[in-house]
Amino acid sequence: MRSLLPAVLALALAALAPAPAAADPSAGPGLLARLPDGRRLNFRCAGAGAPTVLLEGGYGADSLGWGRIKAAFAKSYRVCSYDRAGAGYSDPGPLPRDGAAIARDLDRGLAAARIPGPYIVVGHSAGGLYVRLFSNRRPQDVVGMVLVDPSVEHQDRRFAALFGEGAAGLGPLQARAAQCLAAAETGALPSVEPPLDRCVPPARPGQSPAAVAARRAEALRPSTWRARISELDTLWSATSDALDLGRQSYGDLPLVVLTADGTYAAAPQAAREPLASLWWGLHRELARRSTRGVSRQVEGSSHMMMTDRPDAIVAAVREVAAQANMIKAR
Repeated sequence: MRSLLPAVLALALAALAPAPAAADPSAGPGLLARLPDGRRLNFRCAGAGAPTVLLEGGYGADSLGWGRIKAAFAKSYRVCSYDRAGAGYSDPGPLPRDGAAIARDLDRGLAAARIPGPYIVVGHSAGGLYVRLFSNRRPQDVVGMVLVDPSVEHQDRRFAALFGEGAAGLGPLQARAAQCLAAAETGALPSVEPPLDRCVPPARPGQSPAAVAARRAEALRPSTWRARISELDTLWSATSDALDLGRQSYGDLPLVVLTADGTYAAAPQAAREPLASLWWGLHRELARRSTRGVSRQVEGSSHMMMTDRPDAIVAAVREVAAQANMIKAR
């Protein structure tokens, strides 16, 4: 049973320059914000109104993974997603790409893009760690938080205590990224040979040729894989340590933690229930960091809740926004 756990657990973790208009938004950048060191961070925003909803994806994600969520909010709030350094249309950043560096980039990028608070932050998977670090930098501006099947700091230790060393290891993801990096550095991508055929994403139905070319170009850049590897390498070390050093209580901050009921559906039968129980318990602990914290299981969802159950995320954000407005009106 233990030999299968690392792979299963790894899967559970993925100055302003207006861009030229494009028929397919994914074929070009959105709003390129220039950071103090000259790098550009790509934001995609829609709608208007306060608070601003900030969307942070998990490992390997970019600004395009929140389409159904953004569409639901565009009439009520300003909603923004972005590409982390080295992803999508954002410039690479200096290594390491740990949570502190990611939160710092987001902080400075919002200032450069003139996207003011207050914010409701939404973080999926590893993005849950990053938005929590961002909220520690801007506690007065973050008025609510929704964590979507989030990773938690040092979760490798908690899994190891129950399932043995390496149970929450990221080895499969790290090995794949290292293979893709080596191939990108030698010009061996794209490739039809496994496992390198998975390094370059296939075209999606309805995707424009320009968008397909952009996604391919991203996968061919060594800097893309260096950033992903650095995020993985620091997840249970520097990123988790930074959270340990930050605030341990969120006071009365409106907070909803959503747990997908199918995150470990592919685990071996004997491990499935213990894994789901541990995952649910970690999320309940996280919710208790706020006196307004709520932990909620979402039925019919894999780890990719924004695809399977976007309605649950939308409802949680609206709930948090209503609480934030009530607190503001006092």
